[in-house]
Amino acid sequence: MIRLKNEKQIAGIRESCHLLANLYKEIIPQVQAGMSTKDIDDMVVEFIVRHGGKPAWYAEGFDGAACISVNDEVIHGIPDKRRKIHNGDLVSLDIGIDLNGYISDSATTLMIGSVSPEAKKLCDVTKECLKAGIAACKAGNRIRDIADAVSKVASAAGFGIVSDFCGHGVGLSVHEDPSIPNIWLGGANPRIQPGMVLAIEPMINMGTGDVEELDDGWTIVTADGKLSCHEEHTVAIFKDHTEVLTARE
Repeated sequence: MIRLKNEKQIAGIRESCHLLANLYKEIIPQVQAGMSTKDIDDMVVEFIVRHGGKPAWYAEGFDGAACISVNDEVIHGIPDKRRKIHNGDLVSLDIGIDLNGYISDSATTLMIGSVSPEAKKLCDVTKECLKAGIAACKAGNRIRDIADAVSKVASAAGFGIVSDFCGHGVGLSVHEDPSIPNIWLGGANPRIQPGMVLAIEPMINMGTGDVEELDDGWTIVTADGKLSCHEEHTVAIFKDHTEVLTARE
């Protein structure tokens, strides 16, 4: 069931999303080669607690405040003090905050040091996929319009599109209806309505869009071992516009 949010609820979600945007602005400049993914998670926890929130992923049973996925890891990488970041890595951060019961969700992929031209292109295209998906996310359109916009950009660049995982409704819970695929393969296609709050999150791979799950039961990796990139924003739908709640600009 799709939960349409009222003005008060959107205001609460907006506050949570703005806090998440500020978290990224503080944390991103500190992420560098030599750190462990657990070091990053510790900074995320400290920021969230300092500002009166709770890491949203804890309620999902995930062992970390941030999903930190490196290189061929698509999503749900578990923070680990033994996992070091190196020059040239792609590091995806996916973070959610529960602030007074209102949930924010946003992800971005960082290029550490000097990355290859191919890796930079993947990151640039994934950002364009997110931008296109948000542009298609407006009242009166359908969920398929978002998927078609994302897949058009990624396919034109020759990249693989992850279909096993997708965006979703968010705000009062971490994962709500509807599902928002990044490539249309059929299924439910509800109309986008004012009051929806959605997490749009392209997951784009250098090679195949196929993925596999590691034995830890969480980490999703590319089936061919090639790089992956992940970008995500939480947006709120209004009658005459769509607001990017987690925008960091």
